[in-house]
Amino acid sequence: MARERTVASPASREGNEAAGPDPGAATRRRRHQGRRAFAVALALTILAVAAWALLGSSLLVVRHVRVTGAGGLVPAGTVRSAARIPLGLPLVRVDGAAAARRVEHLAPVLSARVSRSFPDTVVISVRQRTPALAVALASGYALVDSAGVTVTVVGSAPSGLPLLTTPPPVLRGSPAVRAAAEVVKGLPAELRERVTSVSVSASSVTLALSGGLTVRWGGPAQGAQKAAELDLLLGSTRARYFDVSDPATAVTHR
Repeated sequence: MARERTVASPASREGNEAAGPDPGAATRRRRHQGRRAFAVALALTILAVAAWALLGSSLLVVRHVRVTGAGGLVPAGTVRSAARIPLGLPLVRVDGAAAARRVEHLAPVLSARVSRSFPDTVVISVRQRTPALAVALASGYALVDSAGVTVTVVGSAPSGLPLLTTPPPVLRGSPAVRAAAEVVKGLPAELRERVTSVSVSASSVTLALSGGLTVRWGGPAQGAQKAAELDLLLGSTRARYFDVSDPATAVTHR
């Protein structure tokens, strides 16, 4: 006997779908929402743990303050004291810019930079000023750099550092101090060692050399040509005064 097969029409299928929601789709939605909620909770937990580690725990706090570039006129201990970074402070709370400004208030310090080195160290990098000239004071000698900043004060005349015999009323930022320092810095080492004092008049620098010799140098420009001309003159004449401010027309006299 032949068996009859019933085929549902499109209309009947639509009727079945309209009869009620698919239970499997609802289950899938609940699973998706559960995964999203778990991901959000996990992210919040990670953030909370990270915040605790950075701010509230003793894991990432300052245990060491390391100083580089110090020594000589500015000891590392002086830099640490000026920075005022307390041990035990969370690294993320260290105000590096403020600490660097405090270090830069030290006279021998040209610039400072403060950085964090996880997990427990702050690094202070220092650039020191270089004394270029000595200036006589009532109670000693000020050692100043090319910007006219007094790096330190000493009791006796320093060896190897020329004395500025015509200091301006204000040293810091003085063009005269800068011109004198640039001239001395640009001299060949052998000539620089012979300079005992420097004077500046109307932006023209004059050098006093050991042995009672005087050299009118002029400005810092053409330093190599002036040094070469002076070297020739020193070896070929018994003059006591040399004017190499224009190396093309050098002048000498006794």
